[in-house]
Amino acid sequence: MRHGGRGGAAAVSRVSAAGVAESLRARCAEVACIELDDGLVDALRAFAPDVVFPALHGPPGEDGTVQGLLELLGYPYVGSGVRASACAMDKLVSKQIFRAAELPLARDVVVRAEDDFAAAMARILDVLGERVVVKPARQGSALGVTLVDDPQQLAAALELALSLDDVVLVEERVDGREITVGVLDVVDEAGAVTRIAHPVIEILTPAGTWYDFEHRYTPGQSDHRVPAEVPEDVGRALQDVAVAAHAWLGCRDLSRADFVLAEDRFVLLEVNNLPGMTPTSLYPDGARALGHDFADLTALLVRNALRRGPDLKLAAAR
Repeated sequence: MRHGGRGGAAAVSRVSAAGVAESLRARCAEVACIELDDGLVDALRAFAPDVVFPALHGPPGEDGTVQGLLELLGYPYVGSGVRASACAMDKLVSKQIFRAAELPLARDVVVRAEDDFAAAMARILDVLGERVVVKPARQGSALGVTLVDDPQQLAAALELALSLDDVVLVEERVDGREITVGVLDVVDEAGAVTRIAHPVIEILTPAGTWYDFEHRYTPGQSDHRVPAEVPEDVGRALQDVAVAAHAWLGCRDLSRADFVLAEDRFVLLEVNNLPGMTPTSLYPDGARALGHDFADLTALLVRNALRRGPDLKLAAAR
């Protein structure tokens, strides 16, 4: 088991890890929670796991860094590999992949730390208008994301996002319902993969709010409608895009695609390659609707990793 870290989502990672560990103890001979710190490699070698479950959110656990370490050490692990993790975590890179796949996206402007601030502001207002969403390119759990209504808010939002990342993605504000669709891979004994879309879930928060960090992880601050009340053809289209995004990124085992559903269209916002496993998380709700309770889900994911085996085994690194 892996959890923690030093990023803004470290506390959330520890909550996910505690839940995953508890669910696995009834089915696994031994489970250990190992902190992401300077003693990580020694702790992994001492425990010698058969499989590692990275219960991590945000960098460096969700962006391919930890995945690369695990591959060098030769441990099978749950979730996407290095390349898919890095691409999913970087909102700019993932949007380029989604655009190549012709998936429905919001219009955007990219701002870099070295850009002239006044010129960047003017470009955003000219291309997208005043109502936009500002987000750091490589953060998770909605950290640093701001919904903007006017130029004064835009300046502050850009400064916040640039304090967390040197690349910022600014997208047009699409008003609508917050929607998410999980994807689950099931690996059989022969190694064949069956990819299954979760039912469509609508995320409900109090009036005047959205699914930010507080509403994601504070009990009672959001409600999940499973399945969402959407027309059947729209639901199928959302599931198809979620599966396509999972495949185009090269994700494996699990992912969760987030959308905004407006009256006349929907747009794909991003894909979470290591969805949360906390008591308020969306991915376990979707899996439960497929018939997998939390214990079944975590066991299935561990079994996937065991059947797949390590991606790269360097005997000398053991």
